[in-house]
Amino acid sequence: MKILAIDDQELILLSVEKKLSQLGYEVKTANSAGDGIKLYQEFRPDLVLLDMNMPEMAGKTVVECTGTEVVKYIRLFMKDETPILVMSGNYRESVILENFEFGVNDYMKKPIGLDEMAMRIKRIIGSPKVASVAKPLSYSQLLQKSCVGVVIPCYNEEERLLSNEFKTFANSNLGYHLCFVNDGSTDNTLKVLHELRIGNETNISIYNCKENGGKAEAVRLGINHLIKDQQFNYVGFLDADLSTDFKDFDDLVKTIENSEFKIVSGSRIARMGADITKESARKIISMTINKIIQTILGMPFKDTQCGAKIMNREIAKEMFQKKFVTKWLFDVEVFMRMRKFYGKAKARQAICEQPLKRWIHADGSKLSMKDSIKILGQLGLLGWKYRLLPTKRN
Repeated sequence: MKILAIDDQELILLSVEKKLSQLGYEVKTANSAGDGIKLYQEFRPDLVLLDMNMPEMAGKTVVECTGTEVVKYIRLFMKDETPILVMSGNYRESVILENFEFGVNDYMKKPIGLDEMAMRIKRIIGSPKVASVAKPLSYSQLLQKSCVGVVIPCYNEEERLLSNEFKTFANSNLGYHLCFVNDGSTDNTLKVLHELRIGNETNISIYNCKENGGKAEAVRLGINHLIKDQQFNYVGFLDADLSTDFKDFDDLVKTIENSEFKIVSGSRIARMGADITKESARKIISMTINKIIQTILGMPFKDTQCGAKIMNREIAKEMFQKKFVTKWLFDVEVFMRMRKFYGKAKARQAICEQPLKRWIHADGSKLSMKDSIKILGQLGLLGWKYRLLPTKRN
């Protein structure tokens, strides 16, 4: 039995192809509606599995070529009754109803589990006569609504990298790609990262910096590396010690997916039901620094320094293009750049500060108390520098 899978996001296609091939189906893939139609003519599949929104290039312009065009081609032009399953993050009722009117057999909303997808396919065309034997997983695999690239800066993290947690997340949340940036580590961090990547090459990559440039530059290089890949709807960054866990980070992604925000930033604000722990001395210094940051920004953000942020690819390209002035305060600089780019009022509307449910200060932090004092001087430098820059938009 032959299945044609059409989706513009390679992370999704590879996961779907692997799963269906393991079940014994013959699978071919296409990453655009146009290529899908051509392959349909040659392959003559028993079932078509496709996404709805697939941007394509017309010269230098990105245009939207939806999966509905594939449905129309099969049903109206070819007058073919080949089963069609839509698997999409497009929840608009008008789109769903339109596709059913054109004759799709099922419409599955992302996120959706790979096992559920396979069961729906079996229900329509049955199981292959011969299936390869795959070892059952101890966790479910979920195809995400969006493709998300996550930068994880690493400097001498040999002892703190939670490899199993990273592997499990990458394998169970299909659509996430973890990019570890080795920031010129002098221990065995790079070796640990290569071992972590074995068997996870699709979902995990390594960007290696030969020299230590600091967290700001490591994150900037990683972000710029990821946004070259058009499949990522959103990019962000997360600390290597997972002081912010993946569940909270996924909540940030869900917020930006379902809103008009351009940046969603985690916040370690203590609140009911949250597990937020800090050293007492560090907490006092942090509160003082945050008050100064609020004054410089002129915007009431409670925690600009949380190491968990997600943003759309367009704003990431704009905010991370130039090098940052300071080694540690690039988070604050991003907010300052947003203010200069949009103006204060629009910047406040574009940024969402979302409280975390859990944040724990991890042992081995690279930021010492002495460094915290230096931050005060760097804040003064930022305040002076960004006052001199003209606002790009009114």
